[in-house]
Amino acid sequence: MVRVDDRGHVRIVTFDRPEARNAFNVAMYRATAEALSSARDDSGVRAVVLTGTGTAFSAGQDLNEMKAFASGTAETDGASGFPVLLDLVQSFPKPLLAAVNGFAVGLGFTILAHCDLVVVADEARFKVPFTELGVPAEAGSTYLFPMRMGWQRAAEVLFTSEWLTAADVVASGLALEQCPVDQVLHRTVELAEHIASLSPDSVQAIKRLMVAAHVDHVVAARRREEAAFAELLPRLAGEAG
Repeated sequence: MVRVDDRGHVRIVTFDRPEARNAFNVAMYRATAEALSSARDDSGVRAVVLTGTGTAFSAGQDLNEMKAFASGTAETDGASGFPVLLDLVQSFPKPLLAAVNGFAVGLGFTILAHCDLVVVADEARFKVPFTELGVPAEAGSTYLFPMRMGWQRAAEVLFTSEWLTAADVVASGLALEQCPVDQVLHRTVELAEHIASLSPDSVQAIKRLMVAAHVDHVVAARRREEAAFAELLPRLAGEAG
């Protein structure tokens, strides 16, 4: 479900569940969390790149599993999946980059707001379908999207569940640049390798100082989002039944 490859001091973590457009189920959450935890603790890794295989970066939460959680029929423990990965992503001390090779939906989109540098393929498309699904926003996006995009643009994105283009995401400040799909991973790794060639202590100190200004707000936003989800869960269960 997740492939891990090292290129010098850069670790590439690839979401590898193409039959589900790299949607996250609990097993994939755990595998990604394990990959990030290992990278965090490995002094030889100075930067991490997230990417996907096939036509998608990630389609977000596995909806079949989400329905099972809502109806109480899930065979796995959701608490060991999504929140564990988000805690790691949010607190990750090293540069975290994303090479968005294709569709980025739900968490596949909101996770980008936690990344330090994002490069997107020209053909990539982005969407947060929360209002279509009848669920609240997640991953701290109710704070991070307005902070990055501005209130008006974030409200449009979060309220309407409409698709965005690569150019939209670059213009909004959630991505650094766009490039052809066959170059997106190369370009992102190139950025990561340059960062990894510099003082890791300095780079990580700068990231820590940048994140410190917002971390409490992100944590509080996630708690509010989780409470809202718990409030809506009974309704989702009723619809699933």
